[in-house]
Amino acid sequence: MEAELNAAGIPTAKALRACGADEAYRRLLRSGARPHFIAYYLLHMALQGRPWHDCKGAEKAALRQQFDALVAAHSGLNDHGIEKILDCIGTGRTR
Repeated sequence: MEAELNAAGIPTAKALRACGADEAYRRLLRSGARPHFIAYYLLHMALQGRPWHDCKGAEKAALRQQFDALVAAHSGLNDHGIEKILDCIGTGRTR
């Protein structure tokens, strides 16, 4: 995670706190990180000083909706065409 945050231009914990979990995740996606829900909610939990496994129930469901919206807004940024082709042949997205 540290290497990915550095690649996204977030080199310190102070920088991470300053931009917040959603903006940090946007930057991760823009820098080429593969979308992963656990990494997303880990950022939220870490910035709140909570253990990662503390995210449950309605809170986790709400974060999943936010994650899906973030990924949808950034889909295609690092897409070299394969997702569009798979969508065209009906495989859909599994993430």
